Amino acid sequence: MKSKRRGCLRLFTLIVILLTGAALVVLRSTRWLAALGSRATGARLDRVRRSPEFHEGKFQNPQPTRMLTGSYRAMLRHQFFGGEQREPAGVVPVVTLVRGDYANPPASGLRATWIGWASVLIEIDGHIVLTDPVWSERCSPSTLAGPKRFHAPPIALDELPHVDLVVISHDHYDHLDMPTVQFLAARGTHFAVPLGIGAHLEGWGVPASQIHELDWNESFAWKDLAVTATPARHYSGRNPLHGNETLWSSWVIRGPHHRVFFSGDSGYSAEFANIGAQHGPFDLTLIKIGASDPTWSDIHMTPEEAVQAHRDLRGGVLLPVHWCTFNLAFHAWRDPADRAFAAATKNGVAIVIPKPGEFVEPSAARNAQETWWDKL
Repeated sequence: MKSKRRGCLRLFTLIVILLTGAALVVLRSTRWLAALGSRATGARLDRVRRSPEFHEGKFQNPQPTRMLTGSYRAMLRHQFFGGEQREPAGVVPVVTLVRGDYANPPASGLRATWIGWASVLIEIDGHIVLTDPVWSERCSPSTLAGPKRFHAPPIALDELPHVDLVVISHDHYDHLDMPTVQFLAARGTHFAVPLGIGAHLEGWGVPASQIHELDWNESFAWKDLAVTATPARHYSGRNPLHGNETLWSSWVIRGPHHRVFFSGDSGYSAEFANIGAQHGPFDLTLIKIGASDPTWSDIHMTPEEAVQAHRDLRGGVLLPVHWCTFNLAFHAWRDPADRAFAAATKNGVAIVIPKPGEFVEPSAARNAQETWWDKL
């Protein structure tokens, strides 16, 4: 009798374990599927189709743009057999922050905190704007696989001061992070996004009233801030079956007293000079320097081109982004900072390359740059 009870108990335990495992698989697969995003339908799709950038069922760059320069075979060879040190050997120095660190607004009215990669917290004329916020450990639809962070975010999500507005440049996983979006949306944050991306956000539970979808050269007013979607040279897609169905964008953030430019991901083009002429000069530019390679030179500018773009934009202080957080390129991890710093120095450009979490106030930017990445 006892052996029969023990047998039943073992069977019951096994069933519980199997059901728990199956539930976890379902939950993870559900999250993975949700992270892929949603496609535009109805009125949103009609608006997408009316965009001057939308042709033959896809968004397209106005200038000829190659996704791949050279052969796919050569790219794979470099990816798997390149000898670069693509991750830091040491610990990336992070300045840890809490909400109280933002209790006193910047004296000048403009301050930026580089969170990592393309995520920057901008305090501008009494408002807080976040660019491409990614707090997840991996930039991937999966929590188990995909590029992993080199360093933790300098401030926890629940320690953030209230974020008024998020601007999203495009829907790649290293720029649009579902869990981070859902957390911020629940706190009432609004989102300015390029055309089509609103479908992702609504699918993740963001209220339509908090989503503001823009085509290039369209603006959205947030109190006394004006946020304008401006051209970029890139591509989009979270699902490999549905590429370029959403728009990509750079952004102009203009307050009563200050102006900030955010490049998102982009290859170099004449559009930077046009944006500078129409919307500049800028007190601060946030321009990507990492994930550049001759293989995709049309869609990812080099560090030297980033410095030139800053000059085209009539920028004051350059804060380089899109480096030192994820391994998404073939170059050495520190290469973007070395090259951007050298190019800025050569061209007399004011550049600040902060540690994650370090405050940058353009009006008080140091003339001497600490090359902290040399120590890793």
